[in-house]
Amino acid sequence: MNTTIVNATEYRDLPLAMLTESTTNPRRAFAEDALKELAASIRTQGVLSPLLVRPLNERIFEIVAGARRYRAAQMAEVATVPVRIVNLTDAEAMEAALVENLIRADVHPMEEATGFARLLALDEPKYSIEQLSARTGKNPAYVAARLKLVDLVPIVVETFYRDEIGVGHALLLAKLQPDQQERALVACFKEDWSAGGQKAKRILLPVRSLQFWIESNILLVLKEAPFDKRDAQLVPAAGSCVDCPKRTGHNKLLFSELGKQDSCSDPSCYQSKVSAHLAKTIAAKPQLVQISTAYGVQKEGSTTLPRNKYTAIRDDKPKSKEEATRPEFKVCKFTAEAIITEGSDVGTVHKVCANFACPVHHPKKQAGADDAKSKAEQEKQRKEAAIANTTGVRVLAAIAAAVPVRLMKRDLLFVAERLARLVDEPRLEIIARQHGIKKAKDSDYITKLFAAYLRCAEESVLGSVLVELTILLSATRNNSAQTLRDAATAYKVDAEAIALKVKQEFAAKDQAKAAKKDAPKQPAKQQAKAAKKPAAA
Repeated sequence: MNTTIVNATEYRDLPLAMLTESTTNPRRAFAEDALKELAASIRTQGVLSPLLVRPLNERIFEIVAGARRYRAAQMAEVATVPVRIVNLTDAEAMEAALVENLIRADVHPMEEATGFARLLALDEPKYSIEQLSARTGKNPAYVAARLKLVDLVPIVVETFYRDEIGVGHALLLAKLQPDQQERALVACFKEDWSAGGQKAKRILLPVRSLQFWIESNILLVLKEAPFDKRDAQLVPAAGSCVDCPKRTGHNKLLFSELGKQDSCSDPSCYQSKVSAHLAKTIAAKPQLVQISTAYGVQKEGSTTLPRNKYTAIRDDKPKSKEEATRPEFKVCKFTAEAIITEGSDVGTVHKVCANFACPVHHPKKQAGADDAKSKAEQEKQRKEAAIANTTGVRVLAAIAAAVPVRLMKRDLLFVAERLARLVDEPRLEIIARQHGIKKAKDSDYITKLFAAYLRCAEESVLGSVLVELTILLSATRNNSAQTLRDAATAYKVDAEAIALKVKQEFAAKDQAKAAKKDAPKQPAKQQAKAAKKPAAA
């Protein structure tokens, strides 16, 4: 049947042969099963909603909206379909196609992203994010997030289209720099070897797991940066952080979940600025003492002082009179400015005392002290040690509870078993008690019991144990209190709140003991009679 359309402004039935799909259709994925269902419906009821088309010439019409219905009609082998013919310019056709597809529920998020991007790129009409929001019924934050998906690297896009990651994962990945996305994509999964075989099963981790990984490995809080964020000449190629589009604060709509926190999403750029700041500061003040906050063995020939060669003097004010008496809150004649060149907080300047002859920070023990005073001091130290130990155990447990699943089970088991061998028995018993492991008899060895427990433990438990062992092992070689504080900071555990609760519990025990001590005692004769009665019985 030959049909010629001269004045194309009406509803008609057109043969499928006269229709052609638009090359600008945002829809990329057509579910085969859904098309078959629609084709079955068309065979019985026909095409209920007309396709929107525009004439390209007298014999060919381009489908502006309705490509899915067109394909299903082809599968149903119908002769004609109802259409609404409208004369549209290229820009109007693109706008109509994109808006029509964007309001449908079954459109893929990547297709939404492409559609929004194409609408923003139109010269006429000119759209803004707010206008797109109004036209499609989506809020501006939703539109901004979808637009960011266009920045996904190809491997992430393909993984997303294969439904191997969800939209939540894709939105997080899209916020990262291209060179970070592939690395972060790997962190979306874990490998499960529990089923055995030559190949591990890849399991998608929750979105919150990826969020934690990004915050821990990529996003760097600019408020804590040691360099001047406004200095455009520190690293000329990078410019000022204030004007940098890679700063989360540059697009608060996109990074709304971070609140007021302003972070850098490019670790390599951040580190280059830290290095430049470090070199610039040392050149300006060569008298600065260079110190390390890192744990472990110092490099041979290094001029940087390790942690055990200096005492850091705190900048904050003491919170109590007792704190004010501590050496770390005092300044001595040997106090000098130091800059951290290794470990954490590189580039920051602090006050330190590196002189072991200093009577303030390295006081010598006084001989001939009064016995009573000495005992009272020892009792005080014992109690403080007990409080510190109990606090440490609870902070350790809280940190362990905050550890997410990361490595494969075989890796976690391998590392945990070997770390456990390095920890001495008293400390290993601390972790064992946390996990309900106790000796049934004196002949039991806690090392064997713990090893057996590890082999049967779940991945999440192994991850927690791994962090606990690492903290305790590090504490044996370095400042244990600082090690615990660093770990608590890393896992966002409120150590101060735990310490306060432990102190309150110990104070309550002391009060109970004092009350029991002050209770009226029986006369000696009555006590003797009371003691004889059970014996006579």
